Amino acid sequence: MTKNPNIMNRHNIASAVLLPLALAACQTAPVNEPNTTKQPWVADLGNGQYKNPILHADYSDPDAIRVGDTYYMTSSSFNSVPGLPLLTSKDLVNWELVGHALPALVPAERFAVPRHGDGVWAPCLRYHDGKFWIFYPDPDHGIFVITAERFDGPWSAPRLLLAGKGIIDPTPLWDDDGKAWLLHGWAKSRAGFNNVLTLRAMAPDAGKLLDQEGTTIIDGNKLPGYKTLEGPKFYKANGYYYVFAPAGGVEEGWQSVFRSRSLTGPYEVRKVLEQGNTPINGPHQGAWVRAQDGKDWFIHFQDRNAYGRVVHLQPMRWIDDWPIMGDPGPHAGAGQPVLTHVKPVAGAAVKTPPTSDEFDGPRLGLQWQWNANSKPDWYSLSARPGQLRLFTQAAPDATDYVRAAPAILAQKPPAPAFVVDTHVQLNDANDGDRAGLIVNAMQYAWLGLRRTGGATELVYTSCGPAVVRCKETATVVLPSAPTSLYLRMSMAEGAMASFAYSTDNVTFQTVGQSLKISKGRWVGAQIGLFSVGTAAHAKASSLDVDYFRVSAP
Repeated sequence: MTKNPNIMNRHNIASAVLLPLALAACQTAPVNEPNTTKQPWVADLGNGQYKNPILHADYSDPDAIRVGDTYYMTSSSFNSVPGLPLLTSKDLVNWELVGHALPALVPAERFAVPRHGDGVWAPCLRYHDGKFWIFYPDPDHGIFVITAERFDGPWSAPRLLLAGKGIIDPTPLWDDDGKAWLLHGWAKSRAGFNNVLTLRAMAPDAGKLLDQEGTTIIDGNKLPGYKTLEGPKFYKANGYYYVFAPAGGVEEGWQSVFRSRSLTGPYEVRKVLEQGNTPINGPHQGAWVRAQDGKDWFIHFQDRNAYGRVVHLQPMRWIDDWPIMGDPGPHAGAGQPVLTHVKPVAGAAVKTPPTSDEFDGPRLGLQWQWNANSKPDWYSLSARPGQLRLFTQAAPDATDYVRAAPAILAQKPPAPAFVVDTHVQLNDANDGDRAGLIVNAMQYAWLGLRRTGGATELVYTSCGPAVVRCKETATVVLPSAPTSLYLRMSMAEGAMASFAYSTDNVTFQTVGQSLKISKGRWVGAQIGLFSVGTAAHAKASSLDVDYFRVSAP
């Protein structure tokens, strides 16, 4: 077939800164071609202003810095591989995905299978001593460090700096006297406690820690109303040590700032950003960044359930050496999120992370991530030039739970509403093979082809409720289906998803009813492709994918 072608210096900052649903009868309806030229979400309004979120995608627990005239950002990535996405911007609004810092999760054998919600938690990005640093936690293993001379890599292999369960959210500080420190939080699920921040002495090269236990310098249990104090970022400015840290939980929490003239405290505290009179729930956890003109900004996330933790940008001002973020809020000293604002830097080109992939190049688009550590032989872009070939992977654990398959290739939903279109062909299928288009979450759904009893079926499968292992319900849409089909998934506001298929890319038949998508485990839902089987066979089957187009509805 032929593809469609349209398709820092007053502050002296020390650290640079789907419940299963019964199928309704298939409805035949002509469906207009989706808009393939307009991106589903663009934060730059084109008039010198931006709208929030600046990234309506699951770049959870973002941390950012500026080096020269360029801004750099990374985020948590949990079990998705590659991990630690790398983004750059010239204005804090228009972001470009330039790679990932972590090609595979370690220990490699642990992450050979999906471990939803484990892996890479909230990282910290810094530029020090002429190189980039990322300190990232794995809640089951401890704090790892990686470095690179260039932001887009290559990055060093992960080195375990601090071993231990439940040690999370690291943030380093290189002080003016040459000493170095590491501040971190705790995960109650592993350590048995949380709500405290612990300070450790660290070698300046981050090669080792210089103490045995560390010191708790901030205890949220001693602060009225505080719970889940975590996600700290450590800075030094104005003669103070500052700890920016969220509290209250991801959905209802707020951003606090702690300050002290002494490294070890005592620390004063203020809430500096909260929901206020806005629809932006739980605004917190992120990064203080200073623009080229000396003005300050705060990047943070908002938990939007199925859409994940989307990224917002707030202007930040100072009163009596306390920061206030966003617009004035209903409570003195605390700001509330802006919905639109003048951009930090004018004139930068409009950019968005990639979403669509024509599979015409030698590499997969940077947006793609696997469900676990991947292997090179899972796919090919040369076996059928111009198409992605997913070789069917035997995944017995996924027999009635596709989400258990390591070889799900997926990406983040990019907007509140969008359309995914793809054309797939199932080759040499063996009984038990399943392949197609998926919305992957704690309760998920997919539409695709299944080989059963020598016949190829078009099957719609949903899995619910939203628990660690939901229960699949499959409905045969076509008992005798062609091996080549056009598949579509439409997402509407409120994370309402619907599926459809076509044999000619003109008339689409809607499958089932719209269903509300759930979140994943600490992440949003993901959209993607898979080809899995119940067992290995002498003759390998595969799924050819001509394109994966994500567009505005």
